[in-house]
Amino acid sequence: MDSGETALLTNLTQAPADLSWSADGSSIAFTGFVPADQEPLAKPPKMPEGASWAPPVTVIDRMVYRADGGGYLKTGSTHVFIVAAEGGTPRQLTRGNFDHSGPLAFSPDGKQLAFSANRGADRDLHPMNADIHAVDIDSGDIHQLTTRDGPDHSATYSPDGRRIAYLGFDDRRQGYQVTQLHVMNRDGSDARVVSIGFDRDVELPTWAADGRSLYYAYDESGIRKIGNIGLDGRVRTLASGVGSADIGRPYTGGDFSVSRNGDLAFAQTSPGNPGDVAVGGKGSVRVLTALNADLFGHKLLGKVERMSWKSAHDGLGIEGWLVTPPRFDAQKKYPLILEIHGGPFTAYGPNFSVEIQRYAAAGYLVLYANPRGSTSYGEHFGNAIHHAYPGHDFDDLMSGVDAVIARGNVDTDNLFVTGGSGGGVLTAWIVGKTDRFRAAVVAKPVINWTSFVLTADLPNFFYQYWFPAPPWEAQEQYWKRSPLSLVGNVKTPTMLLTGEADYRTPMGETEQYYQALKLRRVPTAMVRVPEASHGLTARPSNQIAKIDNILAWFEKFRKR
Repeated sequence: MDSGETALLTNLTQAPADLSWSADGSSIAFTGFVPADQEPLAKPPKMPEGASWAPPVTVIDRMVYRADGGGYLKTGSTHVFIVAAEGGTPRQLTRGNFDHSGPLAFSPDGKQLAFSANRGADRDLHPMNADIHAVDIDSGDIHQLTTRDGPDHSATYSPDGRRIAYLGFDDRRQGYQVTQLHVMNRDGSDARVVSIGFDRDVELPTWAADGRSLYYAYDESGIRKIGNIGLDGRVRTLASGVGSADIGRPYTGGDFSVSRNGDLAFAQTSPGNPGDVAVGGKGSVRVLTALNADLFGHKLLGKVERMSWKSAHDGLGIEGWLVTPPRFDAQKKYPLILEIHGGPFTAYGPNFSVEIQRYAAAGYLVLYANPRGSTSYGEHFGNAIHHAYPGHDFDDLMSGVDAVIARGNVDTDNLFVTGGSGGGVLTAWIVGKTDRFRAAVVAKPVINWTSFVLTADLPNFFYQYWFPAPPWEAQEQYWKRSPLSLVGNVKTPTMLLTGEADYRTPMGETEQYYQALKLRRVPTAMVRVPEASHGLTARPSNQIAKIDNILAWFEKFRKR
């Protein structure tokens, strides 16, 4: 740290992940993939001399055989390793045909490592089930510390090593379930929920130096905050406006670090700033950096204003944000873009967003919102779309559009709508139910829930948590919730935009809708992003291409 020099600690054939220091700094633990040989189903004959054969066939026999962003998976498992901080050959601590996940946590005495894993025989059928385990570093013995049906993870030892805090919940097969903070003894006994009265997801648990409380991150009404919770369940909020490095759309997120004396370090964001390093949290926050002053010193951004309204369906309160163009003139009328978040179990907030600001800079009012099903409003609100999505999100969003129009600055002849992933689902659903929008862009959508459940990269998850049964037992449910069922109503010019390597909402979903719209003679186009996965804007050039194509489509159909 003093010299700035670096040293190669070890040579690995697979990328390490989940790095964790031992308390004394002598060792580093990490997870890594260990390939396994797969016997061929049929052994081919010997190739004749001079022959040129086709590539060999690939035999797949696992439940989850491809992953979005990772492609087709190789045979093998993820295991836990340890290596000396001075470097050397890593030692593998776990074995077997199981995947072992981080974050990893050393016990303060350096004798154990805690991790999360599902080591059950039927693990492929229960993707949400995982337990906290501890491996003895000397012997390699593994002890299972939790046993319930649910996703237990993010274990961390108390400073004295007597307790382990971890996250999870009792799985009820709901679309959204609040992640709670638990504490147990080091041997797994006396496990209890600490955050039992806290109706928000707890993330990133970190022990205070005195071992009497934990710091954590959570989202409240679209805003990321840092809190402290005592072992008696008492909660304090220490910091707000925490941001992340993901600035494409205004999603919540962000990490933090805490010192031994309780000082916090985190990225603080605002609608007009992607984020700067801040410290504090004990009643005051001090920003240390101005990382983007060179850019924003000569840029005029759109103003972001919070709005709220009641859903036309049942009067449920909905929160959103309206962005006005730079140099907004209250005497003029502007076209409006409704931009819808994905998930659906995620949340937008008053955070900096490249996409939203670009739309505003192009002269549009932009409305983005957290309809029912969004996180950061508690389990009842988040689970309001259980076995019903896309459901009454339509009413929540249309009521928001009406609320903006009532302000008097909207050119009602020029309403536009777009969204990605879950937002793509809702965009396609909206144009199947109304023709009030001049044009729409459906990004990386689900169009047919049956084909999606059976081709997405998590076939063991969606049918269990988003539907009451698999497609062949509840086909009516799948069809009535599919945007494809409404395609006969669509009159709105609708463009589709998806990454060609998207395995979360595979390209086949986009192609179905594109061809259906073509057959109906609805103006449409299909924009395919080469090599891009579900996170299709991971590369800045793709971010630019996405925004430019959306704006070009809207301008093409904008009424002058």
